[in-house]
Amino acid sequence: MGQDTRFSRAQRDLLDLMDTPVWAPRSADEPPVGAVPGGEGVPPSRRAGRPPPQVLAGRPPAQDDSRAATSMPPPAAAPPELEALCSKVAACTACALHSGRRQTVFGVGNPRADWMFVGEGPGEEEDRRGEPFVGRAGKLLDAMLRAMNLDRTTVYIANIVKCRPPNNRNPGLDEAAACIPYLKRQIELIAPRLIVALGAVAAQRLLETDRPVGAMRGKLHHAAHLEPPVLVTYHPAYLLRSPGQKGKAWEDLQLAMREMDALLEEQSAA
Repeated sequence: MGQDTRFSRAQRDLLDLMDTPVWAPRSADEPPVGAVPGGEGVPPSRRAGRPPPQVLAGRPPAQDDSRAATSMPPPAAAPPELEALCSKVAACTACALHSGRRQTVFGVGNPRADWMFVGEGPGEEEDRRGEPFVGRAGKLLDAMLRAMNLDRTTVYIANIVKCRPPNNRNPGLDEAAACIPYLKRQIELIAPRLIVALGAVAAQRLLETDRPVGAMRGKLHHAAHLEPPVLVTYHPAYLLRSPGQKGKAWEDLQLAMREMDALLEEQSAA
């Protein structure tokens, strides 16, 4: 049986990493996952500095996708307002978490990104390096991004809180309440088209709810206090601990790509 042509190399790598079995048909004429039927015509983004539309929509590029990340244009420079917010966060003492940090972890990525991924808070390695999602969970997130033909230069990644909670525990409600105005301002300045909430803490704080991830997956959420819609999936660290949920996370990524296609088409028709 030949190789399943429905998936790009990055998507096959992610499926292998997530231990997700895939039935491979004999027919090789099915479109890749994330493709729109009949559609090379992905609506172009109208915002300056965006990555190419096929990257935003999660489509495999025409050439070997193992080189997709290195062929991307460099990300745009951060606007002064975002740099000023980063400096303000670095000096913040609004909650007790500031007393145990090495440094704040503001965020990383393209300040004009259409995609924004939000986690709960930095861990020990993130606190040391000043970058969100490093270590094993970060490697899995990078694989998830590659499967969508994205990377850290074409998306923006941030957390609910900017300082590491002791012993990598979940941030408390008071800590999240003190820090989330910074995240909301980041969202306003970056203006992503879609937010992917990674895990319960991120989803609950963004959507102001106490519902579990399993009850929030599978659809877009529109919150009155947020301009972009939010899609909820599992945190990469949880997927490493609970491999049985990895197939659901792959479904969520495919839904995210379809929703981005729809958002781009909606903008093009406006």
